Amino acid sequence: MDISVVGCGYVGTTLAACLAELGHSVTAVDIDESVIERLDAGQTPFVEPGLQPLVEAHVGDRLRPTTDMGAIGETAVSFLTVQTPAGEAGRIDIDPLTAACADVGTAVGREGDYHLVVVKSTVIPGMASETLGPVLEEASGRELGSGIGLAVNPEFQSQGSAVDDFMAPDKIVLGTAEDRAVGLLRALYEPLISRQDPTVVETGRREAAMIKYANNVFLAAKLSIINELGNIAKEHDVDSYQVAAAMGADDRISARFLRSGAGWGGSCFGKDTAALVGAAAEHGYDARLLKEVIATNDRQPERMVQLLERHGDIEGSRVAVLGAAFKPGTDDIRGTRARPVVATLLERAAVPVVYDPTTAGDRLAAEFDVQAAEAAETALAGADGALVVTAWEQFEQLDGAFERMRTPVVVDGRRVIQHREDIVYEGLTW
Repeated sequence: MDISVVGCGYVGTTLAACLAELGHSVTAVDIDESVIERLDAGQTPFVEPGLQPLVEAHVGDRLRPTTDMGAIGETAVSFLTVQTPAGEAGRIDIDPLTAACADVGTAVGREGDYHLVVVKSTVIPGMASETLGPVLEEASGRELGSGIGLAVNPEFQSQGSAVDDFMAPDKIVLGTAEDRAVGLLRALYEPLISRQDPTVVETGRREAAMIKYANNVFLAAKLSIINELGNIAKEHDVDSYQVAAAMGADDRISARFLRSGAGWGGSCFGKDTAALVGAAAEHGYDARLLKEVIATNDRQPERMVQLLERHGDIEGSRVAVLGAAFKPGTDDIRGTRARPVVATLLERAAVPVVYDPTTAGDRLAAEFDVQAAEAAETALAGADGALVVTAWEQFEQLDGAFERMRTPVVVDGRRVIQHREDIVYEGLTW
C-alpha cells in the first residue's frame, strides 16, 4: 500500500520505518530540510533501539523521505504524526497539526481516489472531528466520509522499545465511523494482525482519542501510587520492591509499572495527564486525583536531594548526577527527572556534575551551565554524593568507581546499584 507519514519526529520516523518493514511503500514528509537530509542519508536523529537498521534497510527503496507535501497526493493513506506540545494549563497546541492537516487536504486535491487521513498525534477527544475534519474538507474540497476519510489511530509505543512495541502490539485501535476507513486500516495492519493476533478495537474517533489519554494517564497514576507507597515503606524501613513483587502477583494489579523510584518523565505522561486535567476543567470538572498524580511525581526529585542532605550539608559539594535521559534506551531529556534534580542541587548551592551514556548528558549540562562528565567514573571522582536518576545497565557495573568519591553517599533512584560495605547507600523508596 502507498502510505505517507507527515511529521518525522520520534513517532513519525518509527512509524515510517516500521510500515516499510511490513512491506508498504512509505513517503516520509517533513518541512524541516535537515531532518529529511539525515533520513535520506539513512540516519536517525535520535537514539531508538532497532530503528537505525530499519531506516538503513529501506531508505531509497520502500522509505522515501521528502519535504514535498505534494507527494502526499500520490498515496492512499496519510498518517499525521505532528507533535501537539503542551501549553498553558495543560492545553495542547494543535496549530502545527491543523496546518499539516490543511497541507494534506491541499495535496490530495478535489479529484482523485478516496484518501484516508489518519491522526496518530495525541488529540483531546472531539478535536479530530470538530477541528481537523472541517479543515480537511475545506482544504481538499471533498466531503468527509465520501471522497476523503478521517480516522484516529493512536500509538502505544514507548521510547526505548518503540520498534518492538509497534511490531508486537498489545492492541490496535481504529477510531472511525467509516467502513471504508476501517477496511483500509485493517488491510494496512494485516501483517501484524495475522502474525501477532493483537486485540483490534474498532471504535469512534472520540473514543480512540480518549483511549490514548486513558492509557497514559492510568500508567502515570500507577507509577505515582507505587512511588507514594514506596515513600511510606521507606519511613517504616520496609523494602518496597518486595511489597511490589507481592502486589504484582495479583492479576488485578499486574507487575508492570510497579518499580518505585525517581518518577516518570518523557514527552507523554506529563503532557497527557496535564492535558486531560485541563480539558476536564474546561467542562467544569476538577480532576483532583490526576492533579495529585502529577504532584506526587514532581516531589520525587526533591526527595532524592533531601535523602542526600541527611548525610551532611551539600553546599559547595560536588554531586554526581548519573543519568540525564528520562529513561534508558533513549537520549530524550523531555520530562527527565534529572532536570529538577540538577535545579534543586543548584538551589542548595551544590556543584552538580552530569553524566549520561548518550548526548543527553551534554545537553542537560549545557542547559544549566554545569559540568558534563565524559564517564561515570569521572563524575564520581572527588564527589561528596551521587544521585542515580536513570537506570542505565552500565551503572550496575560501576563497583570500584565509588572508591573515587570523597564521601561515598549514593542515593539510588532506580535500584540499580549493588549494596557495598564501602558506600553509604540510600534507596529512594526502600
